[in-house]
Amino acid sequence: MTDIEIPVQPTTTASPPGLRTGVLGFPALLAQSIALISPTMTAVLIIPLAFSNAGEGTWLAYLFGTGMLLFVASNLNQFARRSTSPGSMYAYIGRGLGPVGGVMAGWTLLWCYLFIGIAGLTGFTIFGRAALDLIGIHGAIPSAFFFGVSAVIAWALTVKDVRLSSMLTLILEGLSVLLILGLAFVVLFKHGVHLDTDQLTLKGTSFRGMSLAVVACIFSLVGFESATAFGGEARNPLRTIPRAVVWSLVIAGLFFVFMGYVEVYGTRGGDSTLDTLTMPLNTLAQVYDVSFLRLPLSLGAMISFFALTLSCLNAGARIIYPMARHSVFPAALGKTHRANATPAAALTTYILIMFAVPAVWSSRTDTLTIFNDAGTLAAFGFLLAYFLIAIAAPVHLRKLGELTRRTTAVSILAILFLLVPTIGSFYPLPAWPVSLFPYLFLTYLALGAAWLTVTARRHRGILPAIEQDLELPTPPA
Repeated sequence: MTDIEIPVQPTTTASPPGLRTGVLGFPALLAQSIALISPTMTAVLIIPLAFSNAGEGTWLAYLFGTGMLLFVASNLNQFARRSTSPGSMYAYIGRGLGPVGGVMAGWTLLWCYLFIGIAGLTGFTIFGRAALDLIGIHGAIPSAFFFGVSAVIAWALTVKDVRLSSMLTLILEGLSVLLILGLAFVVLFKHGVHLDTDQLTLKGTSFRGMSLAVVACIFSLVGFESATAFGGEARNPLRTIPRAVVWSLVIAGLFFVFMGYVEVYGTRGGDSTLDTLTMPLNTLAQVYDVSFLRLPLSLGAMISFFALTLSCLNAGARIIYPMARHSVFPAALGKTHRANATPAAALTTYILIMFAVPAVWSSRTDTLTIFNDAGTLAAFGFLLAYFLIAIAAPVHLRKLGELTRRTTAVSILAILFLLVPTIGSFYPLPAWPVSLFPYLFLTYLALGAAWLTVTARRHRGILPAIEQDLELPTPPA
């Protein structure tokens, strides 16, 4: 096959073609990151998993997990404070580790946001069914119906207006969190104020159990980086994006610490332990005589999972968009909606895949299993992306002549902390088929590397052009 030299489609970090610039303020960016973390998802489904390992130390495991990821956020913000572009984390890693590293990081993030988006579709289904059961509507509604409803509405909103979809995620997640906090205060104060000394003294908590729990806690917090994907559309991006990254992590982390304490406290002495409850918040509402909250809580969880899918769709499409404009993907995926200035082609392609995977998957297993497996699959991608950003930051700072002992130490600590969930993902060896998931992820990476190799050989000059484009300076905010 004849090699062809083609130029990368022109982009700039300051004014990305086709997208509206300066339309997303700090609240919208914060909403994007918080929605992708999905505080509701952790409160309703993941805290019981952390409790199964940490027991009375669940709240502390979340505090440790938040602290660990703040080191990753610090590395990420070394880039976010200096430059911005659409799909920024892809661009950040490209600036530090070169175009191949950047493209593979973008490929990895597409895996992450795809499977977290699938978790959003399945969570929407789980709590949609729960809400219908509570109002007396029973029946075998296919999972694909719920997937389709959530996917179609998410697609329509993201294509219509990025500001609308971003702020809607804040409103939906905010309403859900307020309902959960309302229940939490009922649990804490219904029978007076009592300090849970078992939790405060970490009664029965082991170092091994705490280590395993931190793995679940870190996975609860992934997604805080997603505000960086909107670098081309953010207002004052060099200031607002770093703030959104850190504050989303801090706010979500403190919420998880608080809810970990509340759920352990509220379920003590009950008929079932926290780790055996499939819907712990509904159980607490019933035990504490506020059963009327079960329906609002289920509806709140349902719309929160919808917001999660919405957020993943927005973030993933803004990774596809610059990669298409860099000719890594077909140029058609780099087209924007003429009137709305949103990456419509990327959004449409991504949501079709996001819907199709669980629709086929649900013919072979139940929805909760898909939710758990999708989260596990996404975790491998997030770990790799965070490792890459922790390595890329000092490399990039050295190129700029700005590397210091402090920034080097932060990078090293981030890498060491990331080893905790990495080791926890492989040991002890999970049961089949979860034991196959790392190999599935490695296969996906190999396919991405093969695609990039073939593309670079067919279109010589792509990689140098990508590197040149990623190094374009960003004007001050």
